[in-house]
Amino acid sequence: MRKIVIKVKVRGRDEFEEKVTELGHDFGPLYWQHDRVYVPRGYKRGQNYPRFIMRTEMKAIDRPANYFLIFKRHIEDTGIELENMTMIKDYAEAVEMIMQLGFTLQKEVSRKRQDVKISNETKLYLDKVEGVSGVFAKIEAEIPEDKKIVEVRNEAREFFEKVGEKNFYEKTYAELLN
Repeated sequence: MRKIVIKVKVRGRDEFEEKVTELGHDFGPLYWQHDRVYVPRGYKRGQNYPRFIMRTEMKAIDRPANYFLIFKRHIEDTGIELENMTMIKDYAEAVEMIMQLGFTLQKEVSRKRQDVKISNETKLYLDKVEGVSGVFAKIEAEIPEDKKIVEVRNEAREFFEKVGEKNFYEKTYAELLN
């Protein structure tokens, strides 16, 4: 899937949630995610290298965790992210395969998250990342074949401007933790 990601650090969580609700969107329940981010040896930001992410997700305390393997590649000069995600059963085996491919653990990222669907292609996340001050809002929008990248990016930025947020971040949560 091709998508863009736009992230802001929100000034006030309650105020942000209220403004999003006024636009007709309600956040779902809070859940927990833990990502282990793996990068190729010699990884440097800006070189369009792929990353693997092993995600543990708990949506409810009375249900077992779900495990996902995510393959991501950020194309720096376009701002597009390519992403494929698949549910896995054997977490340890998947990590072993990633390590055998020559990837190393870059960072572990834990967050409490809420989300809301803005449109068929667009989701808004509200994240509190352990070890990083403040709360972040992130829009992930798929890029339909009939739209230009700049249109999708502008729509996401306009949404944040409607709710009074302009403190944009380009770094990943793993990079913010470094």
